[in-house]
Amino acid sequence: MPPVVGLGMVALTFAIVGGVLIAAQIGADPSLVLPWILVAVAVGAEIAAVALLPTIRPFAWFRFRQVFGVALGAYVLQSGVIEWSFLKNDIPAGPLTVLTIGLVVFATVVPLMIAFTVARYQEADDAR
Repeated sequence: MPPVVGLGMVALTFAIVGGVLIAAQIGADPSLVLPWILVAVAVGAEIAAVALLPTIRPFAWFRFRQVFGVALGAYVLQSGVIEWSFLKNDIPAGPLTVLTIGLVVFATVVPLMIAFTVARYQEADDAR
């Protein structure tokens, strides 16, 4: 199996660290250079994980889509609440952009990892 979960963990780690670096500078004018780099690496790692998915044959695609859809709904809702708190607290545009991209990574890569982990242990059903 390709390292989908490993790349997902890299993406999640870099997205979270970028957000923590911004949060650590609240009250000051935060430097966004390192958080932007971290979020860019996070997005790249997630894209790489998604790009590896079509190479998996045979695979339980039906189960993957089923689990991904449910998990995505839950994580989009959770990320939406977090984003709302950022907006409610008037986070400036620069940090808000980095934090929002990090939340998008969070909301999509965690369901990807959950769905991949479930589907890899299911019987392959490429016919569906």
